This record gives sequence, structure tokens and C-alpha cells, in this order.
Amino acid sequence: MRSRDLVDLVALGFLWGASFLFMRIAGPEFGALALVEVRVVIAALVLLPMLLARGQGSELTGNWRPLGILGIHNTALPFLLFTWATLYLSAGTSAILNATAPIFAAVIAWAWLGEKLTISRAGGLLVGIVGVWLLVGDKVGASVGNTTLAVIAALGGSFLYGIGGNFTRRYASHIKPLAVATGSQAGAALVLLPVAVMTWPDTSISPTAWAAAIVMGLFSTALAYILYFRLIANTGPTNAITVTYLIPLFAMVLGALVIDEPITASMAVGCAVILLGTALATGLLKLPTSGR
Repeated sequence: MRSRDLVDLVALGFLWGASFLFMRIAGPEFGALALVEVRVVIAALVLLPMLLARGQGSELTGNWRPLGILGIHNTALPFLLFTWATLYLSAGTSAILNATAPIFAAVIAWAWLGEKLTISRAGGLLVGIVGVWLLVGDKVGASVGNTTLAVIAALGGSFLYGIGGNFTRRYASHIKPLAVATGSQAGAALVLLPVAVMTWPDTSISPTAWAAAIVMGLFSTALAYILYFRLIANTGPTNAITVTYLIPLFAMVLGALVIDEPITASMAVGCAVILLGTALATGLLKLPTSGR
């Protein structure tokens, strides 16, 4: 990997890790729906002029159906689920749960696309389940409270990301990456607009919350997508997905530094085990197999 690509990878991990901090700061004042709407509108307004300047406007109009579907289940819904989850979970915990997305993607690829589920990938799924339990087992009680629902919501968001990745491979691989990013943000903005207006908070929103929302839209969404697709183009999807290992680290550190969130032993252990499962599920690590 070239030094420039390595810089892009670290920057992307920082930006996506920071998004969980911004959700923690702005979410309580905006509410999940309003905050996600602000985030995707800003991202769409940044990405759309870039797309048009490159003469790729026809990519949107000619592929509005798959892009609209991606806008719903790969942007609007997972953004909403994670934003709501961060009302009850720390930035670090939410980001670690987000790291299960590649595990879900591997299982969905097997069940939907017929991709071979190797021993390593199956092992990655089991290891990931153990990691999730180590991370949140002490937070999930017998009764279904907000914390339990927040964990379910975060895992649901990761599951939807897994579906989105496989949907893109099957139905949107012919669409230019910038159009996929722009279309999914614009589609999410259009779908969420009516409910975001109806649920817009009655009380005034502080400048701090507005700043967090705007920075998240500009940098942790618009710029992050540009970096991600540039990494895919320059290094391939396997190398680009390694950003998964950086996001929880940055989210935990930023949460601790900015809003004094503790980094617990269960977070450290759960994160390590989940990332091990992710490495196995994505093929970055492989279990030894017997052979002659």
C-alpha cells in the first residue's frame, strides 16, 4: 500500500470513528430522525455538484431504482439505527458493534449469492458472536430495556450494511462509485424528509449540536465516502475494508478524550475478539486446514 493510500485509510478510520462521537453529541438534541436528515442532506449537497462536474448525472437518473433502494437500506435505516443506539451506548461500544458488518456481509453472501462459506468464515461468525457477548453481555439484562434495544439496533444497522454490500455487488456494481455514494445519500434524504420534518425538535438546538451535525455531514459522510471509494479504486476492496479495524479505536479514544467516556475492559476484550472474527470472515486471516 502506498503512503498516500495509508494516509487515506487512517483518515477514513478517524472520520468514521468520529461520526459516533458526533452522534453522541448531537443526537440527544436533534433526535435520531432529524440528525440523520441533516447528515445526509449535507452529504448529498456536497457530493451532487462533484458528480455533475464529472458529467455523471446520467448515472443517477439511469439507475434511480437500485440507488433508491440503497438509500433506504444502506444509508437511511442503518444511520437511523446507529444514531438511536448512541443515545444509550457509548461511542466506542457502538463503533465496535459496527465492526460486525463484514461478518454479516460474509454470511449474507453465502446465503444469498451462493458464495462459499469456508471454515475460516464460519469460524469468524462464531468468534464474532462471542465477541459481541463479551462486549455487551453485562449490559443486556433479562428485561428488554433501552440498552438492550440499543444493542439490537446497532447489530441491525450492521446487518443492513451487510445486505447493502451484497446488494451493491449484485445490482449496482456497474454504477460509478461516486454515483452510488451520491445517490444513496440523496435517496436517504428524500425518504426521511417527511418524518424528519414531523419529528423536528420543538426546543432550540445548541450551537455545539449544530456544529457536530454539520461536521459529521461534511467530513464523516461526504469526505469519508470520497476517501473510501478512492481506496477501493487504488487498493481494492479487501484492503479498503481494513478500515473496519481502525474505526472502533478512534471512536473509543475520541469518546474518552472529548466526552469522558470510559474505555472498559469488556470494550477492549470484546473489540479484540470481534475484530478477530471480522478478519476471519473477510479472509484477511485464515484458519489452518489439514492437507496432504
